[in-house]
Amino acid sequence: MEDLQLAQRIRAFRKLKGYTQQQLAEHSGISLAVLGAIERGNRRPEEGVMTKIADCLGISMDELTLSHNS
Repeated sequence: MEDLQLAQRIRAFRKLKGYTQQQLAEHSGISLAVLGAIERGNRRPEEGVMTKIADCLGISMDELTLSHNS
């Protein structure tokens, strides 16, 4: 369940910034397949991947994982 909450936050921040999955994948250096699996909640991102996503979206790790940790 917590993976799904994190997935929803990543998707929401991505859309808020106006990125497609393809754009976020390219800017963060993550494959589109991996990003898609993360956003569906099928894959738990490693910390390094989460850092890349947060940096690309211009948010802190705390913002990205807020619901995930509570």
